[in-house]
Amino acid sequence: MKLSIIVPVFNEKETILEILKKVEDVRLKDIEKEVIVVDDCSTDGTKEILKNLRKYKVFFHEKNVGKGGAIRTGLKNATGDVILFQDADLEYDPKFYEELLKPILNNETKVVYGSRMLGEHKKMYSLHYFGNNFLTIATNFLFKCKISDMETCYKVFRKEVLDGINLKSERFEFEPEITAKILKKGYKIREVPVDFNNPRNFEQGKKITWKDGVMHFYYLVKYRFFD
Repeated sequence: MKLSIIVPVFNEKETILEILKKVEDVRLKDIEKEVIVVDDCSTDGTKEILKNLRKYKVFFHEKNVGKGGAIRTGLKNATGDVILFQDADLEYDPKFYEELLKPILNNETKVVYGSRMLGEHKKMYSLHYFGNNFLTIATNFLFKCKISDMETCYKVFRKEVLDGINLKSERFEFEPEITAKILKKGYKIREVPVDFNNPRNFEQGKKITWKDGVMHFYYLVKYRFFD
């Protein structure tokens, strides 16, 4: 089996090499790893770092389009049987890959989310904590499902789940779009607990804001009733 790990990157020169090393160090029995890094037109030196890497598939956007656009580029170039998303800022630790993949490898489900709410989430900033909870509750209500962390980075899919989905989002609204569309197709989301490390604040480079949260609610409603 082949696992495609998609890493969208924008201005992460301080962490990109460390997170890629963590991804590389994960040992998964009988699984080939394919690491796809998509630089979304970084301006801080990240692009220059990535140009020197040869062991990964690296793609560069000529203009900044957003996280969703970067992930879509990764999906177009993924050849794995299973797809996993990995942020580049060290908040999410690849040590959880084995647990995230286990329900898929055991044929128990085709979609797994790593839930911070089921793991250690004490360090999450209150605004993000309450915003995430609100959006998760809205997801459960609109799509009649039961999940605890819609906004998690760790989303894992069998490739066939995504093959028939037309993803359009370019920014952070990618998160509600992909969740809404897989739920509308009838797939069930299995969650496993994950912890996360030292979440950044806005001064440290946190990119998602309360405005994104408002837009995420809008897109949840939009994709519930429209394609």
